[in-house]
Amino acid sequence: MGNRVARGDFEWVYTEQPHTQRRKEILAKYPEVKTLMGPDPHLKWIVSGMVFTQFLACYLVKNLSWKWIFFWAYAFGGCINHSLTLAIHDISHNVAFGNKQAKWNRWFAIFANLPVGIPYSASFKKYHIDHHRYLGGDSLDVDIPTDFEGWFFCTPLRKLLWLFLQPFFYSLRPLYVNPKAITRMEIFNAIVQFSVDLTIYYLWGLKPIIYLIAGTILCMGLHPISGHFIAEHYMFLKGYETYSYYGPLNWLTFNVGYHMEHHDFPSIPGSKLPMVKKIAAEYYDNLPYHQSWIRVLWDFVFDDSISPYSRMKRHCRFAV
Repeated sequence: MGNRVARGDFEWVYTEQPHTQRRKEILAKYPEVKTLMGPDPHLKWIVSGMVFTQFLACYLVKNLSWKWIFFWAYAFGGCINHSLTLAIHDISHNVAFGNKQAKWNRWFAIFANLPVGIPYSASFKKYHIDHHRYLGGDSLDVDIPTDFEGWFFCTPLRKLLWLFLQPFFYSLRPLYVNPKAITRMEIFNAIVQFSVDLTIYYLWGLKPIIYLIAGTILCMGLHPISGHFIAEHYMFLKGYETYSYYGPLNWLTFNVGYHMEHHDFPSIPGSKLPMVKKIAAEYYDNLPYHQSWIRVLWDFVFDDSISPYSRMKRHCRFAV
């Protein structure tokens, strides 16, 4: 422990992702799983409550000293903002209003984006589709770190720095790995977001804006909830590229910890993913899973066998 990581490349595999086949098998054996698909009627109300809670917080922090701005950004506001990014993740699968109201989902995701402070939801939707369709796909799945990240962040101190800077790599990596044309929805997302930011600044000054954006950056970096970024697909055991987590932080993250189940059934809302595991228990009970996101972060930093290179990668058939 504490030495340079030995791994010098990704784990290249020449098989299809496992989720497609498991989905087919589960649906054939348990067709009732299909009843779990569709919108979550509670999601829009939970998300709306979180958004308005953050707007109230903006009013409450406007006269605080800077040290308390950053304290509450990390301890409270950032947790809500990180949770909202995971709500946006759920909404990107049309589980707020259903597939027949796809536009409503896109608009609602922009609403959920408002406390994050930075336009995010429309771009996330655009790239997240590829993450599911081409899991581990070279130059397609932008969730996978670049070669530079794998090469440079190879010691405990550097990996700790990488965790802290993760929000920046996460947001900028797509522009390098798989750049796509800007869409009208992304432009709309930016206009709405910056209009609300300016309104908050006009009403209550700079401190609420810093509270929102600092919370987003801090809590998507070195923070217990951010353990899910590493836990989901980093190869802690050879041959396994997706892992679930069944601990209490799922209550704050729309069950994103049920990640194996989510990739098997992305059209099932997070609130119903525990039912997938219950119905098809024999498909999940024997798979490796994480018990603590904090332990995941600790192991990532101090385990010499784990680094940004610890991802399974494949050449996908439809790669251009």
